[in-house]
Amino acid sequence: MLLLALDTATPAVTVALHDGSAVIAESADVDARRHGELLLPAVHRTLKAAGTELGAVTEIVVGAGPGPYTGLRVGLVTAATFGSALGVPVHGLCTLDGIAYAAGQAGLEGPFVVATDARRKEVYWARYDDARTRVTEPAVDHPADLADRVAGLPAVGAGALLYPAAFADVPPGMPEHQSAGALASLAAEKLARGEELPPPRPLYLRRPDAKVPANYKVVTPK
Repeated sequence: MLLLALDTATPAVTVALHDGSAVIAESADVDARRHGELLLPAVHRTLKAAGTELGAVTEIVVGAGPGPYTGLRVGLVTAATFGSALGVPVHGLCTLDGIAYAAGQAGLEGPFVVATDARRKEVYWARYDDARTRVTEPAVDHPADLADRVAGLPAVGAGALLYPAAFADVPPGMPEHQSAGALASLAAEKLARGEELPPPRPLYLRRPDAKVPANYKVVTPK
């Protein structure tokens, strides 16, 4: 196995390679506005660091969100393009699941919450029994509306750091953004158990910001 993982659902543009046993190379840049510009160079750096080429990849996993519309699409479209060109399977995993897995690798145990920045003063979030077990569907909400539902639970992710009034317990040393290495490790673990991974379908959770103008004037030639 040579699994290529990538995710652009958070401000981190992150890429990793996993050989079925461990992550062998990883690259990450944090820039919420340059996903399209940074992703392909990150793929190139990661392949070079591993001493291999894109043609050697046998499987692809991509973070399916939730995340902002434009950034999320960059990773999904790139993964689909690579998969089509190489003729290899492309899988999708929830971005929050990757962050939860990374939190487990960092030592977090027991029930906790993952929250990322959804902009508009909202967060994408989900609850976990442990680093591998999500117990709620991903959702988008205002932090103030979550206070009762997350009370007493440790929280990880950029959304938790942004809204300490709602997420009072943020353990130190936990991941802020997605790590493709954690996503790759989670995917490799699931594949080794014979699990069928979901297809790479985006978790947008809300409509994109860009809209067709209402009541615009149609101009037609005479």
